[in-house]
Amino acid sequence: MVATNISFAQKAGDFIAGIGGAYIVPNASVGTLTSTSTSSGTATYFNNALNAAQASIGSSTTLILSGLYMWTDNIATELTIGIPPTLTVDINLPNGSAPQSHPGAATAKALTPSLVAKYLFNSPGDTWRPYLGLGFTYASFSDVTANTSDATVNRLAGTSASLSSSFAPVFNAGAIYNIDDKWSINGSISYVPLKTDATFVGPGLGAGAVTTTGTLTINPIEYVVRLGYKF
Repeated sequence: MVATNISFAQKAGDFIAGIGGAYIVPNASVGTLTSTSTSSGTATYFNNALNAAQASIGSSTTLILSGLYMWTDNIATELTIGIPPTLTVDINLPNGSAPQSHPGAATAKALTPSLVAKYLFNSPGDTWRPYLGLGFTYASFSDVTANTSDATVNRLAGTSASLSSSFAPVFNAGAIYNIDDKWSINGSISYVPLKTDATFVGPGLGAGAVTTTGTLTINPIEYVVRLGYKF
């Protein structure tokens, strides 16, 4: 039986501010990368080298702030924003020249504010309030930097690198544990099917600059725990 010793932990009209941490685990991959150049030889070289390219992004952590508003006793929306974590992209080029592995090929900061509608189960006075949520995020990327100390990466992206901004859905589930009428702990897991268009410009092989475009899939799973205070 669910305990009901808390008076109106989340009810219509309440606002709960939260602060906590997020652990972000990307499931990255890269689509077909296409290179163009004023030199046909340069374009051919990079298109061959980039064939079947693989990408991975390491996990990261960040501080998050959130605000949850209860429209009814069971329906809420939550806005979450975090300090942009740094994503480190590793690239492997199985058809490229040695070395084929390029760890830390690029880094970028990712800002992903999200707005999620949630349905909270149980009643306002219950200790536990599990929930399901669905919403969206608008991801933007800054400080996109190629590792120019890597000769291959420098030839490919040493001039400039960018990742496009994009919307993505957020699938969310979690539970709130109410410590008392004011304080709570909110733990959740989210899946975000996120893609971004990547554009790299580099000096190429010296015969002509090269521009490379493709799609980077990030698809992170985000684990979040936050301490909440009800106003």
